[in-house]
Parts: sequence; structure tokens; C-alpha cells
Amino acid sequence: MSSHERLKELFLARAVQFGDFTLASGKKSQYYINSKKVLFHSETITLLGELLAEVTQDLEFQAIGGLEVGAIPMAAAALTAFHRSGKPMEGFFVRKNVKSHGSQELVEGQVRSGDRVVIIDDVLTTGGSALQAVRAVENIGATVVRIVCICDRLQGAAETLKGYDFRPLFTVRDIGINPDGT
Repeated sequence: MSSHERLKELFLARAVQFGDFTLASGKKSQYYINSKKVLFHSETITLLGELLAEVTQDLEFQAIGGLEVGAIPMAAAALTAFHRSGKPMEGFFVRKNVKSHGSQELVEGQVRSGDRVVIIDDVLTTGGSALQAVRAVENIGATVVRIVCICDRLQGAAETLKGYDFRPLFTVRDIGINPDGT
């Protein structure tokens, strides 16, 4: 079984729940993909790091990250994979809100004006969380060269992120779920 297929299998077994849910986008859904149930699993995080490195290997970029909280373990996994392959890389995360103390920065990590970055996210519905991360790094002068999510719910993310190189590792259809929840 490929790493990609195994990752899908792990998400389906550990992260997919059925019932009545309200998503971060505000939309109602008959299913929920709780990535935190799978992102803190040793096999999953190892596979994910390898796949994030693989899906970005054609790019020249300096940093990888996205909106807290989901992007934090994803960035750590990717950084580990990059290090193992000998590719230096910075990680970062974007806060949802600036803290009132400390450095008071929205983007935490080593991202500078002129850097080329990859935005990552766990599960996208409308793409709003990824777009929030995009805007934050663009506001400091970085260029987004790709957006990668683990799972696209096929409910508007591609349209929201139009004009960016958006690549989901898989979609809900790939794990046997229709976007409408049936």
C-alpha cells in the first residue's frame, strides 16, 4: 500500500465522524473530519511529513506553515521530512488573533519579506482558513507558491483559492464520502 493510500485509510478510520456538525465555515454537515484525532498519531504524522515533502519537491521555497492549530503538527512533520532529506526549511504558523503580549506578531516563525512559502491546512471546506494564512504572509511581503491541504471537502475551497496553486492530498470523494454527506 502506498503512503498516500495509507494516509487516506488512517483518516477514514480515525478522523471521520457522522452526525450533526457545524463546521468552522458555519456550514452544517452530516460528517466531520476531526484531524486532531489522527494528526497526533505516529504513523500518520510520519506519512504526512513525507507526502508534504513529496508534493512540494518541485518548488523552491523557504518556509512552510499555515493557520493555527491544524498547521502546527503538519509543519513539524514536514520540517522533519525536509531535514531527513537534507533540505533546509523554516516553519511558521499564523495566529488567528495577535496576542496582547510578547512580540505581538500574527505570523510566528522565520518568514520574511521576499520569502517563497507553502501554506498548509488540514481539512478545507470553503478555504477561508487557508486564505487567512495566505493574506497574513502576503501582508509581510512573502509569496505563496502553493497551498496544500490534507483533505478537501469539495465545498468551495478551490473557488476561494482560485489563482493559487492549490493541491489537496485527497478529497472526501477519495475516502468514499459525497460532499453532501451521503
